[in-house]
Amino acid sequence: QAFFCLLLCVPWGSSCPPSCQCTERAGAKAVLCSSRHLEEIPKDIPRDAVFLKLDANSITRIPSNAFRHLSHLEELDLSRNAIEKIDRAAFKGVAAGLRTLDLSGNRIRSIPKEALLALNAKLRLANNPWHCECALQEVLWEARLDPDSVQDITCHTAPREEYVGKPLLQVLDAGANFCSVRQRTTDVAMFITMFGWFAMVIIYVICYVRHNQEDTCKHVDYLKSLPSTQGQAE
Repeated sequence: QAFFCLLLCVPWGSSCPPSCQCTERAGAKAVLCSSRHLEEIPKDIPRDAVFLKLDANSITRIPSNAFRHLSHLEELDLSRNAIEKIDRAAFKGVAAGLRTLDLSGNRIRSIPKEALLALNAKLRLANNPWHCECALQEVLWEARLDPDSVQDITCHTAPREEYVGKPLLQVLDAGANFCSVRQRTTDVAMFITMFGWFAMVIIYVICYVRHNQEDTCKHVDYLKSLPSTQGQAE
């Protein structure tokens, strides 16, 4: 009876992953998984976790719904991993309550803006090999970035060589606009497509007219080859 009572008294999701340490911090559960050689996010993180540290591991990807069951999560540290890919719905389920998200010191070159713009959390994105593009620019302008780390968001690659190695904020302050570049590229592509369709229509009309002319000439030649009515009467 005491055993079954213990099972009923223990809340679901309160167990701690074997690779982590679970403690109480100001009455809230903190799950500490730092430097544990993890290659993916543990599946059995307690549901009542408020603070989650997964820093200094070997995690390469944040899949969709990775933290969806952690409705109480407020602070998430994923810094100093090997993260290269973040899915669009990676932070689905925690976007409303998350207060800080640290993604610094990874291998992130690009990120779907939908993954970050839905968050109210303060973001740290420094020290990643960013490819400066429109999505990153929109994140910089619209997301809540940690002001102390904004200057460390540097263009590792960019559409123009002169931007490489410079802080993204400095590049944008100098007048660069990666979103307008994409818009111009889209406009050029649309123009080329429309020109192609127009050229096809013109070629079709020319071929149609020439075909009709050839048919008309053949018909006229055929009529000329027929014996005239006058010749038949004689």
